[in-house]
Amino acid sequence: MYRHSVSASPATHKQGETAATRQPPEDDRHSIRELLRHYGLRTSLIRLKVIDALLVAARDGRSINVRGVHHYLGLFAAELSLVSVREVLRRLCDEGVILFQPDKSYRFTREASAILEQCSSR
Repeated sequence: MYRHSVSASPATHKQGETAATRQPPEDDRHSIRELLRHYGLRTSLIRLKVIDALLVAARDGRSINVRGVHHYLGLFAAELSLVSVREVLRRLCDEGVILFQPDKSYRFTREASAILEQCSSR
């Protein structure tokens, strides 16, 4: 569905990459920025990272809840609180980027998935 896949395991990341320096791949950053622009949202580091976590889960065919997103981000940016992650997820839900599922996980809306797919195929 999407091109790039990132493992959540810190052991598999490039040497010298730290919690503070890990960024989504360039293709993903472009797609995420386009997605945020489409929904009228500003690009922020925490939004980039939260959406990256959702992308990784979607590529792996997994559902992910707020604690899963927080754990994933904790591998790369430990200073983010669970409350901050929850607020970003709530805002993304409010804007129609993602959906909150009955099992308390999150997934992209069809429209958001289509935008990401279109951006990644360019």
